[in-house]
Amino acid sequence: MKFSTSHLSRYRQIVSLLWKYGQADLAQQMGAEEGFGTGETSADSPPPATGAASPAQLADDLEAMGPTYVKLGQVLAGRPDLLPDNYRAALERLQDKVKPFSYEEVEKIVESELGVRISKAFSLFGTEPVAAASLGQVHRATLRDGRAVVVKVQRPDIRAQIAEDFEVLAEIAGFMDNHTELGKRQRFGAVLEEFRLTIQQELNYEREAHNLIALGKNLAEFKLLQVPQPIPGYYTRSVLTMEEVTGRKVTDLGSFGQLELNGAPLAEELFKAYLQQVLVDGLFHADPHPGNVFITNDGRIALLDLGMVGHTAPAMQEGLLKILLAISEGNGEAAAEIAIRMSQKLEGFNAPEFRRRITQLVALRRDQGLEELNVGRSLLEVSSIAQANRLIVPSELVLLGKTMLQLDEVGRILDPTFDTNASVRRNVATLMTQRMRKDLTQGSVYSTLLEMKDFATGLPSRLNRIMDTVTNSELEVRVKATDAKMMLDGMQKIANRITMGVVLAGLIVGASLLMKVATPFELFGYPGLAILCFLAATAGGFWLVISIFVQDYKSRKKYTR
Repeated sequence: MKFSTSHLSRYRQIVSLLWKYGQADLAQQMGAEEGFGTGETSADSPPPATGAASPAQLADDLEAMGPTYVKLGQVLAGRPDLLPDNYRAALERLQDKVKPFSYEEVEKIVESELGVRISKAFSLFGTEPVAAASLGQVHRATLRDGRAVVVKVQRPDIRAQIAEDFEVLAEIAGFMDNHTELGKRQRFGAVLEEFRLTIQQELNYEREAHNLIALGKNLAEFKLLQVPQPIPGYYTRSVLTMEEVTGRKVTDLGSFGQLELNGAPLAEELFKAYLQQVLVDGLFHADPHPGNVFITNDGRIALLDLGMVGHTAPAMQEGLLKILLAISEGNGEAAAEIAIRMSQKLEGFNAPEFRRRITQLVALRRDQGLEELNVGRSLLEVSSIAQANRLIVPSELVLLGKTMLQLDEVGRILDPTFDTNASVRRNVATLMTQRMRKDLTQGSVYSTLLEMKDFATGLPSRLNRIMDTVTNSELEVRVKATDAKMMLDGMQKIANRITMGVVLAGLIVGASLLMKVATPFELFGYPGLAILCFLAATAGGFWLVISIFVQDYKSRKKYTR
């Protein structure tokens, strides 16, 4: 890897960060690849720390490196399969407590995007942000008609900065995939590409506005849920104006707030709504961390920040539903088989080991009690076990695991006794009914009727052709066996060995008869021709035995790989 001058500084920072947080071997390897040591000091590459850095320092370091790495920290905060709990807790600060940018820049961006002065578009616009995250920050405002809104403003020049960061990260991911065993197993290049696409979607606030509208329609029947809607004409690619949600974050409830709140029906409705999003609608809010879930003043749940959404196709929905049920019921064997059918098998995939570890994982959770089983964490562990055994699970499964893990955390805040597994089992019948009702659309019914009409009209002629063929003795049955070649090869080997045995037996019998015929040509005092037949039979017997052992060994090795 050889970087341009503008990228080299960031590369040095990443190498130093790896060294600082216990990845010394990888840091040394990457430093040597680029031609500098990890202990090298320069204006833009401070000497790496030799001691263990604290989790809070990791959050500070990622924030100092810019929006891309803040977003990376947010993602890692929701992945217990990748980081210990103390690091995850420290990184949660990056969800909505990032250093804001100035109001002067906010005003410039809003006016440029909306094409009008702030004072003309809003009767009131707060100068201090109510929240600041990796990609943007939120300000309270009031429209000219008196409606209270919030305005989400994207950070200045963030697209160019993120594009430059991903160029460096792509080089690093490629290096790790090609030179480290961890990279070959984890496929960092593919993971990074998914991360890049996710950030690109989040940078498009018009897309987020459309997500708000779609999710609001899908969840209209859930009266305890609220999805704030965008204000038409007040959103662009970099500015999003939407209805203000009056309330507080679910994490700010406190003990007394939880006592006053009837959390059980809220947790049940939230979980049921997410199951419908994932398994029926095919569009779901993929980032329901506690900072994005509000309790409104009228006692409902509001879902915020729909920049990150997941999509599931109908075939994938059925697979996800099956694996959710298998895990929630503690059936490890079924979960392993479903995961294998859903996933891509790489060379060297170890199916027996994968089944054993998945069964062991689910059995361990089941022994702890189904009410303690965390479906989201189990899905992420299934993904980790799959990667270790050369099996690539669908990205939708990993995203669902992350979402379910965050959802479980929110559910237990609302109701400490909430059982996500019981909720899956309670709602599965309703979900199946909704899926069948969704499949029975007017278009699908008409398509089925047309296919039935074609079948019914074509059936008599097909039956006539079949009967004519049988009557004229022209019916042929062709059977294609997938293992026919292997079977024929085996039969040929058997026939060859039997033939060789018969020939050798004939030589031995013929030599025995020739022993009684006196000839002038003798060997070792016996008739020469008889001795030659005996020697030929002996050599052939040795060759046959050795050939059998060698061929059997090769066959066992071939079919057990």
